[in-house]
This record gives sequence, structure tokens and C-alpha cells, in this order.
Amino acid sequence: MALNDLDCSSYAIYTWEHDCGGRGAPFRPTSLFSKENPVVTKKEIVKTISDEIGLTQLKTKEIVQKTFDAIVETLVEERRIELRNFGVFEVKKRAARKARNPRTGDKVYVPEKFVVTFKPGKEMEERVRELERQAAERARSAADGRAEATSPPTETRPVTETLGGTGYSSHNP
Repeated sequence: MALNDLDCSSYAIYTWEHDCGGRGAPFRPTSLFSKENPVVTKKEIVKTISDEIGLTQLKTKEIVQKTFDAIVETLVEERRIELRNFGVFEVKKRAARKARNPRTGDKVYVPEKFVVTFKPGKEMEERVRELERQAAERARSAADGRAEATSPPTETRPVTETLGGTGYSSHNP
């Protein structure tokens, strides 16, 4: 099936900021991921989208599958697809190379092959960076909590009592 044979007029591609059903709430499938379920499946994505926009799961599954099919078909025919606010998928040729079998240590020849690469868009990068900041903050808070729990209470004095203007407190507990 060629890309031109796909009828793309009957489905929409949802981005992170798509207005779902006119309710004004952007589509954000944050409820999909939990510590108990670290892997999100297509079925869970379909259910979340279906609940958000009010379509049946069957129709939503068809839309999601057609979206994935269109991405794959575009990659096969055009070798690149750019999805604004999401990222860029691209087919690249990986050159032939010599490698080593990790079990036996024998040298092996790996032929050239085509691989799919993905470069996340700005919005995705920013949201992932925010996850990093939140994790760092939680780690700092946990470390501060442990430090406070293990250190004995000390008398504090104002910083105005300094040694030679260095900013260090003159009180040594």
C-alpha cells in the first residue's frame, strides 16, 4: 500500500496540546503510567484517548492504528517524518562494520542496515528535563530529611556575627 492510497481525511492526529472534544482540556495521558504498570500499551493509550474524546474504543483503536501505519508508511517511502511538538523519525543507513561477539570474543562482520532514529521535539525535551528537575528536587529533599533526622539540634546565631567579614558564623557548635 502506498502512502497516497491511505485515506487520512477520516482521522485526526492528536498532539500533547490538542483540544479534546471542545472541553478545553489538553490531551495529557499522564494517568497511563504508574509504578505498578511501568509499560504503557497501545490498548491503554486507546482507552485513555477514547475516554478523553468520547469515541468508542473500537473507533479510537482504528484511528491510533491508522496513525501508526501512516508514520511507518511515510518512513518507508519518504525516510523522514516530522511531527511538530513531538519529534522527528528518520531512516538512516548504518554502515557495515567489524564487531566482536561478546560471548565468544570472535570477530564478526555486521552488514550495513537501515535503522529508524528518533529526535525528540523541543516540547518533549522540556517535559523530560522537568522530570529530571523534579527527581533531583526529591533527592535533595530526601537527603535534607535524612540530614535533619541524623544531626543533633544546634544553637543558631545570626549571620551578622562574622569572623573578619568572611560571612562565617562566629559560633562553633
